[in-house]
Amino acid sequence: MQLKWKHWVICTISVLLIFYKSSDVGRNQVHQKTRLTWSSEPRIMRLMVNGSEKVVSGGLNDLDIGLEWKFNSTLISMIRKDILRFLDAERDVSVIKSSFKPGDTIHYVLDRRRTFNVSQALHSLIPEVSPLKNKSFKTCAVVGNSGILLKSGCGKEIDNHSFVIRVSLFADVGLRSDFTTMNPSVIQRVYGGLREEDQQQSFIQRLQKLNNSTLWVPAFLVKGGMKYVDNVNKLILQHKLNVHMAYPSLRLIHAVRGYWLTNKIHIKRPSTGLLMYTMATRFCEQIYLYGFWPFPKDALGNPVKYHYFDGLKYRYFSSAGPHRMPLEFKTLQNLHRNGALKLTTSTCEGS
Repeated sequence: MQLKWKHWVICTISVLLIFYKSSDVGRNQVHQKTRLTWSSEPRIMRLMVNGSEKVVSGGLNDLDIGLEWKFNSTLISMIRKDILRFLDAERDVSVIKSSFKPGDTIHYVLDRRRTFNVSQALHSLIPEVSPLKNKSFKTCAVVGNSGILLKSGCGKEIDNHSFVIRVSLFADVGLRSDFTTMNPSVIQRVYGGLREEDQQQSFIQRLQKLNNSTLWVPAFLVKGGMKYVDNVNKLILQHKLNVHMAYPSLRLIHAVRGYWLTNKIHIKRPSTGLLMYTMATRFCEQIYLYGFWPFPKDALGNPVKYHYFDGLKYRYFSSAGPHRMPLEFKTLQNLHRNGALKLTTSTCEGS
């Protein structure tokens, strides 16, 4: 009797184990189908990185657009819906005036121990409604900062898109910009903190070229940038510059990071380029990326500047920086291969 009982217990456990394994395999298969990091492995190319040879996934030839490449509207829709679970770009692209009043105390996004008070100048420039409220576009260009843009001949193609987002205050490749981002650090690095009259005039001339478009400034991230934001705001008001300001919501950067982490993309802090792509999925039917190339040399071994407009140096694979640019690039590369976006890293057609 005892032997029969042991036999029955063993059989029961075996059946349960088989059922568990089958369910686990099924879950894994579904998960693999829905993840953004598809299983197709890119080819390998070698690049000289910071003076030593590194193996980097993908390459320039991988991104060439063949006759069979096309946008995958089904995948684009899936990504858009997935991102909406984390953020709504129409709302999170900027705080609005009703969110604050002058004198309110705000904690910095990346340093919660420190605070600032909303100034009258800042409050007067905060938009009444979202600059992207009820907006939608057939094609959008997101233009990054990489020196790969130089001599690309992509200016005309960029300007022909329905909506142009530039991840830089500078527009040397093409003329048009509907939405321009400006990191507060640019004020110190390029314009000397706006301490001198000639620096102020140079900056004012740059803003005048924006011609009634939106200037997006991440003002609330860390304490060091706010003094530059205050100087910018004062100049805009003093000279009555024709530019519409936008300041990202306090939750935006964490929401974007959360989306990518959920999809197994282990970024530290999303770069402005990745932020712009993520938000653009909300209002752009088709997204084209230019100037995204986080390597010091192109596929032919030619030097590539980190920024096309200045001499800033950067260790692309350093773990000390706030971004993981090569990982972001590989992610965008995978999205390109699957038709979620078009990533251009060479010269444009007709250039």
